[in-house]
Amino acid sequence: MAPTVIAGGGTAGLALALALGTRGHRVRLLERGEAPPDGPAVKSAEVWQRPTVPQAPHDHILNALGVRTLRRHAPRVLDAALGEGARLLDLRTAAPGEVADEDLLTLVCRRSVLDLVLHRAVRALPGVTITHDTTVTGLLLHGQRVTGVAADTGETIPTDLVVDASGRRSASRSWLAAAGLKAPRDLTGPTRLRAFGRFYRLRDPDAPPPGPLNRGNAAGGIWGHYSAVVHPADNDLFAITLGTLPGDHATTALGDPAAFTAACRISPYLAAWVDEAAAAPLGPVRVIGMPPNILRGTPSVTGLLQVGDAACVTDPMFGRGLSLALTHAFRLAELIDRQPYGSDELSRAAADLADELLRPWYEQAAHDSWARIERWRAETDMPPTSQRPPAPPPVPPHLWAAALTAAATDPVVWRGIARARTGLGTPAEIFADDGFLTRVEAAPATPLVGARPPTRSELRQALVRKGA
Repeated sequence: MAPTVIAGGGTAGLALALALGTRGHRVRLLERGEAPPDGPAVKSAEVWQRPTVPQAPHDHILNALGVRTLRRHAPRVLDAALGEGARLLDLRTAAPGEVADEDLLTLVCRRSVLDLVLHRAVRALPGVTITHDTTVTGLLLHGQRVTGVAADTGETIPTDLVVDASGRRSASRSWLAAAGLKAPRDLTGPTRLRAFGRFYRLRDPDAPPPGPLNRGNAAGGIWGHYSAVVHPADNDLFAITLGTLPGDHATTALGDPAAFTAACRISPYLAAWVDEAAAAPLGPVRVIGMPPNILRGTPSVTGLLQVGDAACVTDPMFGRGLSLALTHAFRLAELIDRQPYGSDELSRAAADLADELLRPWYEQAAHDSWARIERWRAETDMPPTSQRPPAPPPVPPHLWAAALTAAATDPVVWRGIARARTGLGTPAEIFADDGFLTRVEAAPATPLVGARPPTRSELRQALVRKGA
């Protein structure tokens, strides 16, 4: 049997290659970027040049869904990441009481370190070949069935199964167009988000954290007109990411290190983390525009599948992408192992998997992104968008707000909210529990009292004072 061809060596592509390789499948992974250097893992990850993965140097989290996936399907990869300085954080430390749920763990680890650990695990498999500096340029087809791929090196590779793991650009759309076939219809919803991020190193790794992690695995919050969040990472590093609307021109100044620091100092929970006595910044403030939410349509040819961001992109602010990519990859490998190879049955099963696993999170992200855009635009004196609101989420916003209030004092409700936020259960699944709803309705309607974020005027004044 010809090998499965995976186009793309990011997190999803590597995870799928690992899952298939450990099941005895032959795999050919083609990656357009360069191979990581040899040597100590952390150092190699830091110098690995990945212009094809522009989001790699930015903050990432592996939430509870992703950790559960690694514990079940790739425990050696998880152990290797922990051996390279990653850490598991117990989200239950933020609960208002005792919570019995061992799945509520987050892995704090830079994306580059996790990908390097995955890469080395895949490279060690006897049936898997990774070819770098190689791009799949098109499909070989017989009618509506895949028979191989063509690469920019001039090589053609026969296969009955190609998996697009090229990331959010989803290269399979161009392959289909080049073959004269119509690309499937995608669902999209804008995020309209711009992120400013910077990494720091703690000066004293043995000292307590500079400030409390009020979110269990993070500090900070999503406020009325911007977001400001700290995420711990591996090896005594942490990242701070500030999110704003791209059209909010006053906050463009956040790309300046002094202005970035000034904004952190007046943002709830962040000031202690940028104290010069506690941490030293590493590198510049990096700016990136966030992609829209996307749910890709099912390819129109047999033998072509999609995985990870090539299948679904969700708003990065909600921290689900990496975990969904890993989970999708391992579950897709189970289908490939179980269904007739490169068959119509496999294509249908893959489409059903996308509907079950990815669609609920796309729909939730599309709604939540829209609500955030409208709220932030109102706070920054911008007119509402002309965008039509997406379909209402399965859980009405007023009920979700009531649950957030109840979670402040009820550990059972807190657990449900935590599982929904970390991908272990969709909001619809959590709220379908009658006992959960009863506790939400019985909770006192006490408004949440938290730290006050700066007003729009206060944030602008802080940036101006720094001469930005």
